[in-house]
Amino acid sequence: MSVSAEPTSVDPRRNGSVPADTGAARTDTLRPHAEHAFADELTALVAQDDRPRPARWRLSPWAVATYLLGGTLPDGTVITPKYVGPRRVVEVAVTTLATDRALLLLGVPGTAKTWVSEHLAAAVSGDSTLLVQGTAGTPEEAIRYGWNYARLLAHGPSRDALVPSPVMRAMAEGRTARVEELTRIPADVQDSLITILSEKTLPIPELGQEVQAVRGFNLIATANDRDRGVNELSSALRRRFNTVVLPLPETPEAEVDIVTRRVEQIGRSLDLPAVPDGVDEIRRVVTVFRELRDGVTADGRTKLKSPSGTLSTAEAISVVTGGLALAAHFGDGVLRAGDVAAGVLGAVVRDPAADRVVWQEYLETVVRERDGWSDFYRACREAGV
Repeated sequence: MSVSAEPTSVDPRRNGSVPADTGAARTDTLRPHAEHAFADELTALVAQDDRPRPARWRLSPWAVATYLLGGTLPDGTVITPKYVGPRRVVEVAVTTLATDRALLLLGVPGTAKTWVSEHLAAAVSGDSTLLVQGTAGTPEEAIRYGWNYARLLAHGPSRDALVPSPVMRAMAEGRTARVEELTRIPADVQDSLITILSEKTLPIPELGQEVQAVRGFNLIATANDRDRGVNELSSALRRRFNTVVLPLPETPEAEVDIVTRRVEQIGRSLDLPAVPDGVDEIRRVVTVFRELRDGVTADGRTKLKSPSGTLSTAEAISVVTGGLALAAHFGDGVLRAGDVAAGVLGAVVRDPAADRVVWQEYLETVVRERDGWSDFYRACREAGV
């Protein structure tokens, strides 16, 4: 016996994430879901998208790519970029979701895997909340289904007692499910996805039933490629995914652009100063992170030791956001070297012994000698070496 359901309309109140009054109330949400934060852009794309759409997709693949990469619509509506990177990477990811293959976004920490997966789900299904967060303690029920034990004990196994997982709901509604940090999940739990992805069905042996995925269902997983050996994916599961590697930003200018855009978005929600006043400091933070990450100065003349941390773009965003908060609440509102120095130190020195040596060497041999960086050098020394 199979059980399936037609997709129902998305109720933003379903998970308690957005109050019934979605006007002013939504502006009070600290971190709105993508489909709410960019609702105007998605609505404009839906209205002007005249290209073929896969079953139950809100947008055509072309419009989904435009939503992620940005562009200007025929009526003049500007779609802001959500991802700054190779266009082909986004096109392959979107195309994968239009096939029967699941999508695995792979990359080092801070390459926007979670950000991209959320926006893909929002653009394709209008709902990015069908999410399983992978950890070492993620149980099989988080991917398959669980039980309401009060009803189970009172009446025995039944559909009313069954608690569907986000993946099960996505299958029944023809939507996009997300699994974050797949390699953090225990191997035996990971493999519960094999039947779902290959047969597009989820057996419920306790009821003698199954849930069959309806058209429109697919799954996006993310994984950190530095986690190899934590819970390596089985070859059987890996074959069910099309893997797309998200690279680090190719150029300093691209990384500065990413950090600036994201900090502006976060800053608006926190009432922080405008980013343009701190672009020079953003460029400086990005330069430090890239040089230590690459193990060589930007001019290629000096080889450097790299610290144990990743020094990702996401960490640069965090450092700059923290600096803006310092400038707003304990400074004159302008981002300066002293506002970011402590954050940079905290990001670089993760191992108090080894990383501190790396940072001291970089500070004395590179930062101290660089023209126009004397204020940053002093601030870093004051922050503690």
